[in-house]
Amino acid sequence: MKILLVNPEFPETYWSFRHALPFEGKRSVFPPLGLLTVSGLLPKKVERKLVDLNVERLKPSQIEWADMVFITGMLAQKESLHKVVGMCKERGKQVVLGGPYVTSTIEALPYADHIFQGEAETTLPQFFKDLEQGNAKRIYKAPERPPMSIAPAPDFGLIDMRKYSCMSVQYSRGCPFSCEFCDIIEIYGRIPRTKSNSQMIAEFDALNALGWRGQLFIVDDNFIGNKKNVRTLLPDLAAWQKKHGYPFSLLTEASVNLADDNDLLVAMKEAGFRRVFLGIETPVEESLKEAQKSQNRGNLLDSVRNIQAHGMEVMAGFIVGFDNDPDDIFERQINFIRESAIPMAMVGMLNALPDTQLWKRLEREGRLLGEDATGNNTISTVNFVPKMDVDRLIAGYQRIMRTIYKPSEYYQRALDSLIRTPQDSREVNQYKGLKALTTFLRLAFRLGVMDKERKEFWRFFLCAVREHRDRMTELLRHAAMGYHFRKLNESYGDQYVEAPLT
Repeated sequence: MKILLVNPEFPETYWSFRHALPFEGKRSVFPPLGLLTVSGLLPKKVERKLVDLNVERLKPSQIEWADMVFITGMLAQKESLHKVVGMCKERGKQVVLGGPYVTSTIEALPYADHIFQGEAETTLPQFFKDLEQGNAKRIYKAPERPPMSIAPAPDFGLIDMRKYSCMSVQYSRGCPFSCEFCDIIEIYGRIPRTKSNSQMIAEFDALNALGWRGQLFIVDDNFIGNKKNVRTLLPDLAAWQKKHGYPFSLLTEASVNLADDNDLLVAMKEAGFRRVFLGIETPVEESLKEAQKSQNRGNLLDSVRNIQAHGMEVMAGFIVGFDNDPDDIFERQINFIRESAIPMAMVGMLNALPDTQLWKRLEREGRLLGEDATGNNTISTVNFVPKMDVDRLIAGYQRIMRTIYKPSEYYQRALDSLIRTPQDSREVNQYKGLKALTTFLRLAFRLGVMDKERKEFWRFFLCAVREHRDRMTELLRHAAMGYHFRKLNESYGDQYVEAPLT
């Protein structure tokens, strides 16, 4: 049997980094880890190929080669997913759908021969048994959330690593908190399940053997969800990194209460963590209470600064549109992002995702607009009736984005972030010699010659050379990311007229 694994295309989003990738000669940020894991669940005798539409086109000949096409996707990928299904069905291929979008959507899915809802570690092996016996079902729904001990290692050999700027692995699924707007706890549960230390080391070994050097994203939605297990993992990761010369620069996502545990922060630094993404959401206490985000109570600025003091750059997500947002919420978000020195701030408008507690509450209140969310947190739309006037909310959101990604603002936060994140050693990266020079020349030409904000770029660059020469790779990465966010905002932000902030 021949199986084609297809990852649909993502639209332009915060995480796509589409405008930054050309500087380093890459096509996508992350490989399709879900499909690489699915490949590890396929019978050994199955021939398999993977097509990631974020790095290449799907060719008719590739579809013709396959007996069956496996397609997965997140909510943000739904438009591309529907197109891929259509292409495959036109050619008479059996289509298998799975992934978060298929599991949680309220929309009508495209026709597929087989649909997998939930995690596939137990249902996919059963599917192949049923297939051999000629009684495969159309819908397979995981009866329970499987232990991570049975999750296979991702099949990294299916991808061309040269096309990606960052590799990824997964340690855990689930989160112990109950944030009202979050669908992670609905899909993966509130009891975090983790892989064993030996499983993680095996995946590190695999990437190292394939020659990967540079950023490695541990993609858990909350890496410290199971603190007990994380405490035993980190010393093993630190020992592995030291033994192999620290080939990976680690980043992950975690809850803000990470800042309350200095021992954990020290252990993460020793393991080679350089960045962490936090769900800060809002500096407004009443809105945090509304969102049931108790783990964010307290002084959020102090929390960010403590994590930064342990050598980890903080990236963070922010939300506007809560019922309890005050009139000055837009200024307060801008000021918090500025004072916390968070260069890469993902700001989105609150949307209700299917089957979340927020969705259910708004449904009871008659405030849903009957539309699924887009999954793209950079688009100025809401799928429910907010308490604040919607035009004012949209205009205020756009003002935040225009302000925080104004080059002078962004570059200053990048410089401040470096001051607050002391490092004992240089960060490993893929760029040396000619490759480093080529990347710099692309940046310098686009941002220092062609861009209308070129004066700000050279001011930033000269300051970096003068004060942070040993961390130039990080600063140039920040410059590329800032360009991405600015272009992204220009793409989505000009359709609304500005309104006063207060």
